[in-house]
Formats: sequence, C-alpha cells, structure tokens
Amino acid sequence: MSTIPHRELRNNSTEILRRVEKGETFSITNHGRTVARLVPYTASPLDVLRESGRVTGAKKVDLAALPAVHGLSSKDVLDDLRGER
Repeated sequence: MSTIPHRELRNNSTEILRRVEKGETFSITNHGRTVARLVPYTASPLDVLRESGRVTGAKKVDLAALPAVHGLSSKDVLDDLRGER
C-alpha cells in the first residue's frame, strides 16, 4: 500500500484512480495523519445480483392498511399460521 498526501491525490487523481482500478491501494494523509484509504471496488454477491436486476430491495408495507384481527390472541394467530389448530 502506498501512502500519499491529499494534495497529491488532488493533483494526480486521474492517474491514481487508474492505479486503483488495477488493484493498488492508497493511504491518504492530511498534515501527516492518515485520514482515508482508497481501495479498489469489489462488488459483494448481493451487489452483483442487485446491479443485474435479479433482486430488488425490500418494499415498505403500510401496516395501518392491513386488516385488523379482532377477537384472536397473538398465540391463536401463531398457532393458526403454524397449523396447530
């Protein structure tokens, strides 16, 4: 891993990004203190599926729009769902 000051990153960003694309990692310093790390992007398996459109994020459900269950306890509902009735 190479260490470079933020000024070098600013002045040579195109070249540094090319090197990152090829697999190089950089530690970025500001006033001699490490403040960031620039690493090549690696997609997670979920990212690959999301980018290909094979999976999508979960959708929000409006719980208030669901029909209310009256007269049944939580235990009754769970027993029913589990087929224990």
